[in-house]
Amino acid sequence: MKSKPRTIDEYLVNVTADQRSVLEQLRKTIRATAPKVEECISYGIPAFRLDGRSLVFFGAWANHCSFYPGSSRTLKKFQNDLKSFHITKGTIRFSPDNPLPLALVKKLVKARIAENRS
Repeated sequence: MKSKPRTIDEYLVNVTADQRSVLEQLRKTIRATAPKVEECISYGIPAFRLDGRSLVFFGAWANHCSFYPGSSRTLKKFQNDLKSFHITKGTIRFSPDNPLPLALVKKLVKARIAENRS
């Protein structure tokens, strides 16, 4: 039985190379947008906290990757920008060959920061 990852690095070791590449780009973008963010594992997936509050999450699954903005309000705000992705109440699904645009990831992270601070 595989042990549960304790860090994002441990999590990424267990995903496919194409998923790892796209998720590392997400990670770098999140960290660049919110330099004081703390990395952790929450609910078994990579998570980022800012000022002690959950900010965003991501994960790799058998047939897709997911980005979780942590707020349905944020998803609604950007629904027009997300039309080419499969979206549920709190999840944006994408594939490594059709990743989320990094400029959009920056906007989502900034929106979550503003939401957490309000």
